[in-house]
Amino acid sequence: MKSDMESPRPMERLVCGDVGFGKTEVAMRAAFKALQDGLQVAVLAPTTVLAFQHWNTFRARFAAFPVTIEMISRFRTPAEQRAVAARVKSGAVDILIGTTGCCRRTWSSTGWACSWWTRSSASAWRTRRSSRSSPTAWTCWC
Repeated sequence: MKSDMESPRPMERLVCGDVGFGKTEVAMRAAFKALQDGLQVAVLAPTTVLAFQHWNTFRARFAAFPVTIEMISRFRTPAEQRAVAARVKSGAVDILIGTTGCCRRTWSSTGWACSWWTRSSASAWRTRRSSRSSPTAWTCWC
């Protein structure tokens, strides 16, 4: 996966496995690689609860590094969501974790370089296909 991420060609990869297999670990390592290259990362989850769990996991893992991690979900108030949106648009957020609502046009960024989808579904596939804005984007489905 690392060599794919270093290639100029866009990547689309499927990582699958049972609970505890290490899919989130792969996502965190790829996110760290993307951050080292100065890129933004989006981690999209199918449910608000899973987005919250990923947010806590990523914050714990990256606590020792100067990484800004935000979460957007219905657990946040509209005012908090607007504040996060402004920080995403300005490039101040390194990793955004949330549900597929993050793909709405209001959630534009300086350009997502790496997006992780933690569950594939028909609506996730449609959202992904409609959100391809960067020709250098890497996409991984877990």
